[in-house]
Amino acid sequence: MSILHTVNKSPFVNNSLASCLRLAAQGDGILLIEDGVYGGLNHTGFTPELEQALANFTLYVLQPDLAARGIVNQAHPKVQQIDYAGFVDLTVFYTNVQAWF
Repeated sequence: MSILHTVNKSPFVNNSLASCLRLAAQGDGILLIEDGVYGGLNHTGFTPELEQALANFTLYVLQPDLAARGIVNQAHPKVQQIDYAGFVDLTVFYTNVQAWF
């Protein structure tokens, strides 16, 4: 059973993403939405944790949320950018969805 974890808080102001990474299982997906997209950026203080997570999980970032914050070109190259249709596809692909606040 695989889970899609959604994280909507920045790792710079909340520990939701760190908790998610600690408790997610191999084969799970992690989707960064809203301010959570800051966790998917390259060259930040969170990059070491991000790169370790990329070795164990598939990470996605909602591209419209990156665009709304003006940071589309700053996403880590191994984090998959998806649109709203891709978000829907992920909710079908994974068995369950777990929201982290």
